[in-house]
Amino acid sequence: MKNGDFEYSLDVIRYKDTAPSKYIQLSGWCFHHQKEAIDYVVQINGKEVPISQKRIFDRKDLIKFYKDVDLIKDSGYDLKIEVFEPVHEVVLIAKTSSTSIVIETIGEAKLKKIRDTSLIEYAVDCYERNVDSGLSQMWGWAFAVDKSPLQFEVHDAHGHLVAHTFRKQERTDFMEDWQIQSGFYIVFKSDPDAKYTLVIKNEKESKTVDLNKIKSTNQKSLMGYIKSINGQNVKKAGMYLKRKGFKAFVRRIRRGPQDEKVSYNTYFHLHEPTKEELDRQRKHVFSYQPKISLIVATFNTPLNYLKEMIETVTHQTYANWELCIADGSTNDDVENYIKEQYAKNDRIRFVRLKENYGISGNMNAAMDLATGDYIALYDHDDTLTLDALYENVKVLNEDPNIEFIYSDEDKMDSEGERFFEPHFKPDFNYDLLCSTNYICHFLVVKKSLIDQVGKLRKEFDGAQDFDFVLRLSDACGPEKIHHIPKVLYHWRFHQNSTAANPESKMYAFEAGKRAVQAFYDAKGIHAKVEHGASLGIYRTKYILDQHPKVSIIIPNKDHVDDLSRCIDSIEAKSTYDAYEYIIVENNSTEQSTFDYYKELTNQNPKVKVVTWKDEFNYSAINNFGTQYASGDYYLLLNNDTEVITPDFIEELLGYCMREDVGAVGARLYYPDDTIQHAGVIIGLQGIAGHAFVGLERDNPGYFARPMTQQDYSAVTAACMMVDKKVYEEVGGLNEQLKVAFNDIDFCLKIREKGYKIVYNPYCELYHYESKSRGEENTFDKVDRFNGEIDYFEKRWHDILTHGDPYYNPNLTYKKNDFSLTTD
Repeated sequence: MKNGDFEYSLDVIRYKDTAPSKYIQLSGWCFHHQKEAIDYVVQINGKEVPISQKRIFDRKDLIKFYKDVDLIKDSGYDLKIEVFEPVHEVVLIAKTSSTSIVIETIGEAKLKKIRDTSLIEYAVDCYERNVDSGLSQMWGWAFAVDKSPLQFEVHDAHGHLVAHTFRKQERTDFMEDWQIQSGFYIVFKSDPDAKYTLVIKNEKESKTVDLNKIKSTNQKSLMGYIKSINGQNVKKAGMYLKRKGFKAFVRRIRRGPQDEKVSYNTYFHLHEPTKEELDRQRKHVFSYQPKISLIVATFNTPLNYLKEMIETVTHQTYANWELCIADGSTNDDVENYIKEQYAKNDRIRFVRLKENYGISGNMNAAMDLATGDYIALYDHDDTLTLDALYENVKVLNEDPNIEFIYSDEDKMDSEGERFFEPHFKPDFNYDLLCSTNYICHFLVVKKSLIDQVGKLRKEFDGAQDFDFVLRLSDACGPEKIHHIPKVLYHWRFHQNSTAANPESKMYAFEAGKRAVQAFYDAKGIHAKVEHGASLGIYRTKYILDQHPKVSIIIPNKDHVDDLSRCIDSIEAKSTYDAYEYIIVENNSTEQSTFDYYKELTNQNPKVKVVTWKDEFNYSAINNFGTQYASGDYYLLLNNDTEVITPDFIEELLGYCMREDVGAVGARLYYPDDTIQHAGVIIGLQGIAGHAFVGLERDNPGYFARPMTQQDYSAVTAACMMVDKKVYEEVGGLNEQLKVAFNDIDFCLKIREKGYKIVYNPYCELYHYESKSRGEENTFDKVDRFNGEIDYFEKRWHDILTHGDPYYNPNLTYKKNDFSLTTD
């Protein structure tokens, strides 16, 4: 359909009205002929409601009808809206910055017609066929919302029953009412070429799953697995073999990938302090007992939220606190409630403001009431865990120099009964903070530090806490900042909250961008701040005042096609011109390789080929290459990479030229546009591993971490820029580590000297991985790997023991997706 400059279609409408998942789903496409960006608004029963899940994507099928690729970019939409009451009317609106149209109004009659009343919810998570054993297996979950028992049948293409074994599995990733009966695991004998269906049914209905449409994994024999192992996999396999033995190693391969999940709501209750622990905390007497002033601004706060907010303070296990409330409400409800309930409690300090001064003005008024040693920022509709203040005071007793404390947080439903979406944060991460206010809640700051930097600034209302945190952290320095890796704060998720409906407060994201820009400007940093990959994420583009020479060091052994593709991509795309190539020839055997070198050096004066004559040693080869480099910065680059972003050198240089930065890494993709590298976590899957491997390129991942500029403990040397002075200061790469962990060891040496390691996702390349030295398809070199593992474990024992500071102990070290630990 067409309406003015809008052209659109609503293809899918689904109305699910049975617990536990009640929702409206709207899917289709829409674009604007003037190519203006489009956002979506959904109204239910006449009121705008938050969109629980929003996915915007390219609709490549439209290219048949609309030849302009830019016109239909991001034209697909898929919206999911949770509903909590009967729905009589749904209105879908598309809008730009200047205009809007109604895509469709769906009335009660149509809603009744499309209403999905099915009682069976299910998913098949994995379907695998084993070509050696002739067996197929699948696992997933299913339950009936009326809790009636389910039957599971496997049918062949003719509808005949297929014998199978069935086992129930507990699924802790579901709400407790369903988790015991929801998981299933099925094995049956199968023909590799035959088609099968799974039937899930009860007395009232039946669901049929076409297994052929599920992306299956064809499992191979043990030897098939060994032959397929290369690169990163052989490192993991070598470590597992060394530590667990051959029998355990075989069992692990036969078992295949494990997908252990845990419900956060369950996890939280398992880890919250017991009644006995809370009683012990109440009796504990600290040698240092600072007063903590909790600062709250109320504005027409619902009384049930107000009651919970106050009670989680009055029930704290640490007693030396005061609650300072400044009320800017347009009615008397808050004032009357506090006077009726807490008139005799001198630890609750209250002022009714003459008018609403905005969030900063109201919070500052509450801060003016404070008499404490430390100030804690607290929102009027949120809650604390009962040990929140105790945990903070415990930190201050362990290190009295700490001036700035933050903790982990989660969200809770409007009733305060279910907890979800935990934010398990890293220790202080400067570049992550410049990209997003990841610190947020629960923030406790020394009063004297606030006196030094000033209170909240009205000009940043909407992101006033972000501006506040940036100034505070800069003033006190990282050595006086402490992170408590525990959830101490519950952020309430309801219709009017930013947590539930971030789009409703777009002004806040503009304010956040201005806050970061003001922070840079005040420090004299030449940078431009832009909106990043998602709301609340900001991108820093450093403006280069100098253009130093960069030496691109590329080891190579044959594989001319890879090297040619790499260099051609730089020559064709790079917008930076002050660079040279140092190609380190490493025992090539093919004449075509040397012919290519000759052709390349004749055609391109930037290219220099130097020859390494000893055995393969990645560290020594790169160190050797730097001896011939004339640049001020080294870019270590694998020959099996291909540049995507034209300003990739500028993106790396912007960070690397900072005095506090030692090395910068890039976001690397496999050829299928899934992530190969988005930072390195020490201890992941043994020694170290890449974060978010296999995640789709446009998937934001855990709190948009793959798409966010930030500090890590290490980045891969497949594409790593290093300041020449820093390279020499740490002695280059460790030549004792010939193949494995040399780049990780190198980064940790740089961090040991006090420099940061930065991951910049706006420098993007493809990485075809491990082709430069050929496939490692046997375990002949396990002894070498074991020796390198032993060295690394001894050299970096502390970080392996205590955990990566840029990760979080609540997250698993078994997988790279930042999921909850199951240990």
